Amino acid sequence: MNDDSNADTQRNLGIEGLNLADELAISRTLLANERTLLAYLRSSVALIIAGITIIHFTPSGWFLGVGFACVPVGVVFGGIGLARYLKMNRRIHAMRGRHLNDSDGGK
Repeated sequence: MNDDSNADTQRNLGIEGLNLADELAISRTLLANERTLLAYLRSSVALIIAGITIIHFTPSGWFLGVGFACVPVGVVFGGIGLARYLKMNRRIHAMRGRHLNDSDGGK
């Protein structure tokens, strides 16, 4: 691929400040961040459901305490995952914006 063709491709994709490899790396990082959020949420829902199930089917004993502990731990786990996702998303978009500003010469 020659330089003119590469420049045209970048202009068409709206990524003139980054080369194609950099832009694809940022896109992969965004997707990985979303997958990590989904993993946190999946684990959170599993803990909440496990806790509710244990509470429902256990009449008494220490196992009931485990059920009552699972529900808030699941909620906290989901909150941690969401906070991590938002923090990383801001960082990734800031990185993308910094590269775009650098290519404009700081304009």
